[in-house]
Amino acid sequence: MSNSESAQRQDSSPTFIAHRGYATAYPENTLLALNEAFKAGAEHVEFDVQFTADGIPVLLHDNLLKRTTGHDGNILNLTYNDIMQYQACETARFGSAFANMGIGIPSLSDAVYLLKNWPQSHAFVEIKEESIKEFGIEKIIKTMIEVIQPASLQCTLISYDLLAVRCARAMGAESIGWVMTEWNKDSLSTATELAPDYLFCNHKKVPMDETLLWPGPWKWVLFEVVHPEVASELHHMGAAFIETMDVGQLIHHF
Repeated sequence: MSNSESAQRQDSSPTFIAHRGYATAYPENTLLALNEAFKAGAEHVEFDVQFTADGIPVLLHDNLLKRTTGHDGNILNLTYNDIMQYQACETARFGSAFANMGIGIPSLSDAVYLLKNWPQSHAFVEIKEESIKEFGIEKIIKTMIEVIQPASLQCTLISYDLLAVRCARAMGAESIGWVMTEWNKDSLSTATELAPDYLFCNHKKVPMDETLLWPGPWKWVLFEVVHPEVASELHHMGAAFIETMDVGQLIHHF
């Protein structure tokens, strides 16, 4: 890296991704959380996708419904009509703050419609491993590419599952991202061979003695960041994007 590039990096501010939307203040992976993230100034969001038993992609991190809806059940065994009766208001975290507001589990189609209303927005769409294992990679990826097609230029398909990411690229995804589980030589080798558009890692996995992130054709995304000073440090190390659940607070700080 040249001195001018280093200085430019240090003078710039991080670009933030709203992890599951504005998730510290609103129920995660809901249209409300995504919309509020955009209203707070975020241009980038990340959300998770699981599949219902009848093949509808919906925004949900866990395959189990208990944490977000308070109801028992596994999304993989329920139809889309089954889950429409539930509210995803996270009462364990927010109490009654969002109860009876009609905050349901949105479909991926709902999220795509929201993105079209924010034409400068971009979404990192995470394909969850439970759904991949249950329904198969090809079916999952084919469906997701079809559903995001109206906003395909605004969407990047990402996953921990390496084969899913490869399949997404082969099936014509506009961009892909791989989420690493470990910071080691094997991950570097895999990333180098895959050459994804984006490379994701939990910032706590990055060794404390690292001064620069691995160079490559990808843009780095480091997630689970909540403190501004950590965001700044990671940005100076080469993180193009900082992913946070507290996007409003971090944007306001910078």
